[in-house]
Parts: sequence; C-alpha cells; structure tokens
Amino acid sequence: MTINRVRRWAAAGAGFGLALSLAACGGNVGGGSSDDAKFPGKAPITILVGQDPGGSTDLIARALAKQVSHDLGVPVTVENKPGANGALAAKELAGEKADGHTLMVYNGSLAYITPLAVAKGQAPDIADYDIVTGISQDDYVLVTSPKSGFKTVDDLARAGRQITFGTTGVGTGSQLSQALLFAQAGIKAKDVPFDGGSPTLTAVLGGQVDVGSIQLGEAIEQIKAGKLTPIVTFAEKRPSYLPDTPTAVETGRDVPVQQSRAIFAPKGTPKEVVDALRAAFQKAFQADEYKKFNEDNQLTPNEVDGEELRKQWTSNLDKYRGVIEKYQISLGGAK
Repeated sequence: MTINRVRRWAAAGAGFGLALSLAACGGNVGGGSSDDAKFPGKAPITILVGQDPGGSTDLIARALAKQVSHDLGVPVTVENKPGANGALAAKELAGEKADGHTLMVYNGSLAYITPLAVAKGQAPDIADYDIVTGISQDDYVLVTSPKSGFKTVDDLARAGRQITFGTTGVGTGSQLSQALLFAQAGIKAKDVPFDGGSPTLTAVLGGQVDVGSIQLGEAIEQIKAGKLTPIVTFAEKRPSYLPDTPTAVETGRDVPVQQSRAIFAPKGTPKEVVDALRAAFQKAFQADEYKKFNEDNQLTPNEVDGEELRKQWTSNLDKYRGVIEKYQISLGGAK
C-alpha cells in the first residue's frame, strides 16, 4: 500500500482504516494497559508530526507508533501540528518535559534546508534537541502532466517561456532541488509554493504548474498510471522502481537532494530513556510489517543512531549552503 494510495482513500472517506481512524489531529495507536506498562511512568507517548494527516511523515509516524507501542507497553499517540515546514511542532517539542513521553518525527529539510530559506535564527536548531534515531530517507522526482508535452530537462529549456514549478513549501527539498536544477540548466523559472505534497501533486496533475518536485512515494502510483510523466529524479543513482528515468546528476547537474526523517526528543532527556526508546524503535524497524511499509513506499532505511544522524544533517546543511551560494540561489528570506 503506497502513501499516495492511502492519502487518496483517506480523502475519499473509505478504505484504509489506519489513515481514516487516525487522520484527525491525533489518535492512540496500540499500547498496553496501565497494568503492564513498561516504559518509565504510565503516561502514553505522544509523537508530534509537523505535517498534515495523510502525508508521508504522518503515515511513517503511525506505522512506527503501532510497533513501538507494543514493545514499550504504553499507548502511543500521534498528533499533527502542521505549519512552517514542521517548525511549529519543533518549537512545541522544545518546550515539553524531557522525560521521553513527547517525541517528534523531525523532517531533515527543516534542519538543513529551511535555515537557508529564512532569516538567521528563525529556523529550529537541531543542537537544541536529543536525537533518538534516524528513520529513513526518500527521493524526489520531477514530474509533469503528460499534456504538457515535456519529457526531458532539455524540453523545459526549449519552452521559450518561463517555467512554473510547484514546491511543497518554502525551505523544502522540493524547492531546493528544482531551484538548483533550473539554475544550472539556465532555465528561467518561477516557484509556486504549496503546503505539502498533496496540493503540489494536484496542481501538477491539473496543469496549474508546469512541473513539481514531489517525494517518490507520493507520486509513484500516478506515474505508473500514466497520469504523471517523470522527467528526472534527484537521487544519487536511479531508483530501482524508476529504472528508465535519469537522475539530475546524469544530465550533468549537481542536484542530489533527499528527504530524511528522525525521531527527536526534548533536550536533556535522560540517557537511559533515550536508550530505551532507541531500542524500541530498532525493534520496530525489524518488524516485517514495517519493512513492507518501507518497501511499498520506496523508503530507504537510515536507521542510524542519534549522533550519526546529527553528523549527516550538519554535513547536508554545509553542502546545501555551498551550492546555493555557488549558483546564487535565494530560497526565501535568508540573510
């Protein structure tokens, strides 16, 4: 079951029970009773998600919550706090008690792209959080409607007019990947920001924008159905599920941009609590049900420990800062 299909069914009000029953602002997932609670204290764990229900991050959180709840023996609640590419949820997390009962699925773009798009000090700093574990990463793909007639980057360059490109928001990998591609290809283009992958996908399908960079798990079914034409992926090498679509790197552009996710906790969470949480998530990663979820949604495991994840994201921030300076790209209000 892919993320895109879940989203479509949830929007239609039928089918997928998990997305439907929990697509409001929260919901308990699994969990033991107070009699057999194992996690420190009997209180449930709340996992914050800074994106709307039904999106990639939300469904990943719910898939993990179900597994972790059984292992820790307490209910796990997923709460959606959308806004500012997850910054609102991150701010709330920072103010919570550091006892392991409030966590967040933190999107990497908020750590290594948003700081390049907003004024200094406005984006959350990952140094202000403890990191429990990395989760996974997924690739972006540049898509267009078949009606546009575009099939390659060269087609876009020959359009003879300004190209409009939809993004999933300011300070996202969707925005950065396209801005880098068009700058390097010498294509005059204008970004049209939306609030997430679903409205961006809808705009591309409807021809409101020429192209859009969307996470592959959200676009794959429309691609398979022939309703979207993939132009390039922004992966470092061709994904196995799109073997005939070149990467932007193959076309001569330096644009490897991926989304990544991790579990964050408030700064100062006791080490033994972080260790217990990490062990539970590691066990969840090994569950057959969760492995199938990753496979169905083209998610690449990145289940590294917190310090390794911190190094990865810090390196990404430095790398992306370098390329936007090199190509003189402005993502927003950064100064």
